Amino acid sequence: MAVYIGVDFHARQQTISYLTTEDGEIKRQQLDHGEAQEVRKFYQQFRGQQVLVGYEASGYAAWFEELLEELGYELWVGHATAIRTFARRRQKNDRRDAELILDLLVHDEFPRIHRPSVKSRELLRMLRYRHKLVQMRTIIKNSLHALSIQSGLSLRARLFTGAGLDQLRSLTMSPVMQYQRDQWLVGLESLNQQIVAATNWLGEQAAGDERVERVRTHPGIGLLTGLALVHTLEPVTRFRNQRKVAAYVGFDPQERSSGEKKRYLGISKAGSRVLRYLLVEAAHTAVKGDPELQRFYLRLQHRHGKAKAKVAAARKLLIRSYILLRDQIDYAEFGRRAVAARLARVASKA
Repeated sequence: MAVYIGVDFHARQQTISYLTTEDGEIKRQQLDHGEAQEVRKFYQQFRGQQVLVGYEASGYAAWFEELLEELGYELWVGHATAIRTFARRRQKNDRRDAELILDLLVHDEFPRIHRPSVKSRELLRMLRYRHKLVQMRTIIKNSLHALSIQSGLSLRARLFTGAGLDQLRSLTMSPVMQYQRDQWLVGLESLNQQIVAATNWLGEQAAGDERVERVRTHPGIGLLTGLALVHTLEPVTRFRNQRKVAAYVGFDPQERSSGEKKRYLGISKAGSRVLRYLLVEAAHTAVKGDPELQRFYLRLQHRHGKAKAKVAAARKLLIRSYILLRDQIDYAEFGRRAVAARLARVASKA
């Protein structure tokens, strides 16, 4: 007997429509997430049967996914916008949403999206955690800069060297400013330790991973960017072409054109914000180590400005990384193929 369960999931509750192939009767249930045992009890009743659960993507469902994996159920995560296009009525509520998801599951029309493996989810979660720590450290550094300038000391980046911090501690300040300085310095030291620990953990996870080593052969791509690329794009076989990869990460251009009026709004910024940030940072170094990418960057910088040139270089870095992973080659082989392709084009024009 198979069991189909459509779930309209929210942070504090879920509305369920389900049926079994034994009787085909649609049943409904609403569960409060504050009653964890009731949620577990409901799903445990189907243990030992073939169970398929579908729900719309949510950022609060990690515990729910772990529960279903523990019970051995198959879980499908759906594209919320695509699911809504199947709705036949304008009225929208939790019960109708759950019934719609159930109907799509039963008729094999559920718009399923990719769900990363457990290891990839954990690695990406740690990358996001480290990214937040770095953002918090930046806030503290900016606050310490402000305090030092207000006290007559302007060392810029040298403020956070050993000598610069000693000078900062020895400054004469008002009691309130002194208290802020001491607290910020304690927080800075703690954050530095946490960032180092997170980075070391990520380094251990990357050790021996051929995919990470492969993309890191490209100039500019380091440990963090390599891990983010591998575990965001895996498996790369699910992408049909380079445009799909760019759209998945949010580097695809938006267009709002009509008739003779052409209007472009920049990139979509869909997908992983952390990966886009890391790629833009990596592009700064990549344009210095790759002559072709440098020419591309300088040409766009002259035409459209530095900001757009950086984003375009990051997009090209993403596409190159995708090719390295797809074809299982390193940067040296990629360069040889690029040279051979250029020679072939020149020969065809001769």
